[in-house]
Amino acid sequence: MSRFLGVDAGGTKVHALIVDEQGQVLGQGIVFGNGNHQTGKEEAENNIRSACEQALASAGLQKDDIAFAFFGLAGADRGPDFEILNPMIAALKFKRYKIVCDTMIAMRAGTRDASGVVIISGTGSNCAARNKKGEELDYGGFGYMFGDGHGSGTDLAIHAFRSVVRAWDERGPATLLTDLVLKHTDSMSVEELFDDILYGRKSLPLDMGKLVFEAAAKGDTLSIQILEQEGTEFGNAANALIRRLNMQEDAFDVVLGGSVFSKSTSRHMIDAIAQEVQSLAPHARFVRVEMDPVVGAVMSAMDGAGHSINDAVYNQLHQIKFL
Repeated sequence: MSRFLGVDAGGTKVHALIVDEQGQVLGQGIVFGNGNHQTGKEEAENNIRSACEQALASAGLQKDDIAFAFFGLAGADRGPDFEILNPMIAALKFKRYKIVCDTMIAMRAGTRDASGVVIISGTGSNCAARNKKGEELDYGGFGYMFGDGHGSGTDLAIHAFRSVVRAWDERGPATLLTDLVLKHTDSMSVEELFDDILYGRKSLPLDMGKLVFEAAAKGDTLSIQILEQEGTEFGNAANALIRRLNMQEDAFDVVLGGSVFSKSTSRHMIDAIAQEVQSLAPHARFVRVEMDPVVGAVMSAMDGAGHSINDAVYNQLHQIKFL
């Protein structure tokens, strides 16, 4: 019987999971610490190795027992990253393995298919896609100067603050965000909040982006416009990948992942993404991530080994839950 290892390595945790052909969990390893080589190569290497060793030990297996190992790694972005990561993962001595950016395992965790598009919106944002030939491309995660800067929780928090300031000094329209932001920041007035942020007495709360969804759900015109603009730009990023990978006529899932999508209280951003993407790829479907990314990693390991994930296996994997 074949066994498959999936690894999800982020900035604060490394999670390794081993399953069998039926999707039954055989073992797992979790290390709470950095798994991103960009913020500490030695620490990331040690944590990834430790999580894999824990998973193997709990499953009672050796590395040679693993049919395919799949690594979804934060920071696996560009050629120079893979110059570091390829020898790092090769040193673990799994027979067959693959390394991708962790965005791709989030996509796999959200769709029945090995191909598709993923849009991630959390503290930051990025977008990636894989076509039916297995060709992959990704955008984002590098900031405004590199073409990013839309739709993330951080971006929405800045939009909320800007909107309140512009309403206060009459450069912009009145908005429900004013009362929501003042309450959220325990401020008596916009002028007080303005000065507190300007002179460093307060930092901009990065969770304030949720207020844009809250105001939009209450019918605030400006908040709706913000979400629609950000959603349209997400759709633009997805469409660029779809065109470059020749996916326009394919049927595939657009997987929406990250805290912004999971906690959003209005559909304005998602509807704008759908409108933009379906203007180019009319057969695209839109889903939110329901499974843990590490499950996406083991599904990707199954794909890599050529193991078919039928309904019974998928349903078994879908039942895997972690604390």
